[in-house]
Amino acid sequence: MNNRNLLIFELNNLYQILLELSEYLKLNVIKISKNEIIDSKIKNLTSYLIITEEDLKIKNQIFLNKRPVKISKLIELINIKFLKMEFSQKSEIVVGSYKIDLNSRYIYKNNLNLKLTEKEIKFIIYLSKNDKPTTVKELQSKVWGYQSQLETHTVETHIYRLRKKLMKIFNDQNFIISTSLGYEIK
Repeated sequence: MNNRNLLIFELNNLYQILLELSEYLKLNVIKISKNEIIDSKIKNLTSYLIITEEDLKIKNQIFLNKRPVKISKLIELINIKFLKMEFSQKSEIVVGSYKIDLNSRYIYKNNLNLKLTEKEIKFIIYLSKNDKPTTVKELQSKVWGYQSQLETHTVETHIYRLRKKLMKIFNDQNFIISTSLGYEIK
């Protein structure tokens, strides 16, 4: 079963055409009415587009106000919209009570946000994927790419600055925990 759902709102001819092409397009084509737009079953769909001929001012809508429309152009538009949605969904990860947008490099919590550097995001993601505390040596190697035995305080300096930024915006002192075994994210 495909998880891409194409909802057709009161366009019976278009519904019939796309239903015939649904296997080729790898889409679930569903005919819906006005009542079903508000229905909870649509709200539970994770990946969907709604094709309408009137602008309903709803999320994930393709508004067909000009007709006739070439079916090849419509299929191209549908595919582009689904690709954009999937890219956007994959760019957001959850770490504890925070959300991180990998594209914009912002971290969010409770309607507050903070711009992060690429290295800070890489660091947070690496720590969040580990089930145990991570040593400074491991962070130097895996996040910063240091392979030598030189003494450096790069990791500690970055953690100090990141904690300071998080404290200023989110008032969170416990996001990055320091233990005798290394660092971890709570």
